[in-house]
Amino acid sequence: MSPAGGDSPAIAASPAGRPAPACCTPLLREPLSAAEAAGLARVLRALADPARLRIVSLIAAHEGGEACVCDLTRPLGLTQPTVSHHLKVLVEAGILSRDRRGVWSYYALVPGALDAVAALLGA
Repeated sequence: MSPAGGDSPAIAASPAGRPAPACCTPLLREPLSAAEAAGLARVLRALADPARLRIVSLIAAHEGGEACVCDLTRPLGLTQPTVSHHLKVLVEAGILSRDRRGVWSYYALVPGALDAVAALLGA
């Protein structure tokens, strides 16, 4: 009960059964397994670069939800080899997919690839 006599919605039960302030409420209902933590760390490492975060946002906002390296170099202010390296890291992390069409490769977000990150951050 709060001092005013009403129930306090900001209190959650801690694992020991004691009330915990809302600021201490865990982000997840259950702890991550070792495999989940390893997979999520791989994704977070790939995203832990400003250029790669911008690439993800540029591709997500691009018409049709996909982009070619040539669509990304100018907005990023980076060379084609540098953008290609960042795209490779994002593909290997499972964040982007690559579709080859002749000599060009088009990149798109993998559906659900960032769901675990969003869940961890409470989005």
